[in-house]
Amino acid sequence: MTAVQDQPGRDGARWARADGYVGGVRTRPERWAAVTNPADVAETVGEYAVSSGRDVDAAVRAAHDAFPEWRALGARRRAELMADAAGELEKLAADLAPVISLEVGKVVAESRVDASGAVGLLRAFAALSDLAERELDVSDDEASRPATSARIRRVPVGPVAVIPPWNTPVYLTFNMLAPALISGCTVVVKPPEVAPLAVSAMLRRCAELLPPGVLNVVPGTGDEAGEALTRHELVRGILFTGGVASGRRVLEAAASTVKKVSLELGGNDPAIVLESATVDDELLRELVAGTFSSSGQICYNVKRVYVHRSRYDELVDGLAQMLGGLVVGDPFDPDVHMGPLTTRAGYDRAHRLLADAEREGARVLHRGVRAGSAKWADGLYVYPVLVTGVPSYAELVVEEQFAPVLPILPFDTDDEAVAEANRTEYGLGSSVWSDDVGHAETVAERVEAGNTFINVHRVGASVASVPFGGVKRSGLGRNHREYSLASCTEEHAIVHIEQPHSRLPGITRWENLSTGGPDR
Repeated sequence: MTAVQDQPGRDGARWARADGYVGGVRTRPERWAAVTNPADVAETVGEYAVSSGRDVDAAVRAAHDAFPEWRALGARRRAELMADAAGELEKLAADLAPVISLEVGKVVAESRVDASGAVGLLRAFAALSDLAERELDVSDDEASRPATSARIRRVPVGPVAVIPPWNTPVYLTFNMLAPALISGCTVVVKPPEVAPLAVSAMLRRCAELLPPGVLNVVPGTGDEAGEALTRHELVRGILFTGGVASGRRVLEAAASTVKKVSLELGGNDPAIVLESATVDDELLRELVAGTFSSSGQICYNVKRVYVHRSRYDELVDGLAQMLGGLVVGDPFDPDVHMGPLTTRAGYDRAHRLLADAEREGARVLHRGVRAGSAKWADGLYVYPVLVTGVPSYAELVVEEQFAPVLPILPFDTDDEAVAEANRTEYGLGSSVWSDDVGHAETVAERVEAGNTFINVHRVGASVASVPFGGVKRSGLGRNHREYSLASCTEEHAIVHIEQPHSRLPGITRWENLSTGGPDR
């Protein structure tokens, strides 16, 4: 294993192994798998435990055993424990940012946001303790008659599985974990096999600060650990963020035991630039940030742009000029804007999509500047790319590319733009750009997506007060605040009716029954 600790700013030695944590005890399965650095694929930066079905079973049973006590603590006490854990994790989050960059390849500034998200999310959901155990009294509702009293409680579903993606491993793990914990669920997390090191370290420390069995960690592969977890009969809910194909497998597995499932899946997000938009540096910067952050590997990055034909040339020229200043290289280089892609499969697919587009007559514009820090031949680097003249039916347009590759297509009418934006089976994020906000909102209402932003489209645009999630194949359920709590809880109605035999409508044939029974 390369001594990553010998490289300035790259201290990953303490996180070199992602082992399991079950029932308050660290576990070390027999098999291990390597984690490599996408900026230099010959460099091994750590390894993770390959948990077996038996390991998963032990973790689920630990969560099942811990559930009654964790639920009984009440949301306010759970919130106190979560807030205390957030304080303990704050320094650890800063230490883990370089580890994320080693695993994922994102620049360190983006990794800091990822790692610190765990702290913010624990605190944010701890603050929702009253909402987590909200009771609604509907006794006075006319529809509740003839009930004397009727109330609806929010109760935890039970042990849940959390399965996060590799692109934002810490933040998206805690985005599912924190609402589950405050709701009273116990949790088993399967970290992403591509990037398990930082998140496993964070989870293990968090688990140590909670009662044993409340939080359990089983690193491993999706085919083995993930499959065992999603099919386990004692898991009552699944919170999953990832690709459509994997989400479909999760849903199929969950159907065998009828689990509650929340899926945040892929997006092929369209941005519609209307004729009424001014193509200036502000608009161009926002599109660049929304498209090329994390090297294009964010589920709701801009994936395709539809621009009114009257604005087409100036938008393409402006983006080409602005992208010319993007620096691509080692994520630890402070001058770099974009690191490598994270996986070999993603790298190969990006090049194939570009080759296919060129064969179909598209013009491929490679932009950006290669930093001296980049080991170009040894890393999974892709320049930021603009693609013009591409057919609307091309795979690059209708499927999510998850790479720094942006197709740009002209349109003539709003109707055409909306039809093209809605053409795919995705519907996560989207955006409409215009100086006329009223016009933009009218168009936005016709876009098939969970979120449509006006004059912005990037991380941070989906504010916590609104639900986040997808339509069509982009997912089931919603995240953020009470919407996340809904994925971790069930409604429990308690109804009291005095003398029901005299108050309920319908069948009355039972009224004459008594303990004496019929004559014989």
